[in-house]
Amino acid sequence: MGWYFIRHGAWRRHMACMTTALISSTGFLAGYIIYHVHVGEKSSGYRGWIAAIYFPMLASHVLLAFATLPLVILTLIPVFRSRWDRHRRIARWTIPIWLYVSVTGVLVYLMLYKWFPPPNLALGH
Repeated sequence: MGWYFIRHGAWRRHMACMTTALISSTGFLAGYIIYHVHVGEKSSGYRGWIAAIYFPMLASHVLLAFATLPLVILTLIPVFRSRWDRHRRIARWTIPIWLYVSVTGVLVYLMLYKWFPPPNLALGH
């Protein structure tokens, strides 16, 4: 929605959407880290066609997730300096990566815990 609003000149709505996205993403990241510090990482044990889909998606998700945090910071710095040209230039890279990480994160979760839970994870997470 933030991208839609800025494309239509509604910069206040854009700001509200992007602030909400930043806060919710930060909250999710904190919860994710706290959860995995306490529970640890769980291997899927996938094989065959599921593995051929799951592992490349997981790898690209993890690699791009690491890139997202610095990109978001680099996108925000020009905002505080009112350098809209720089903000726009960096945001063109940040938003598609951020969206990809968000969508693949949900898909990884659904595959691992809902759609195809491997036997070692089927009893709970």
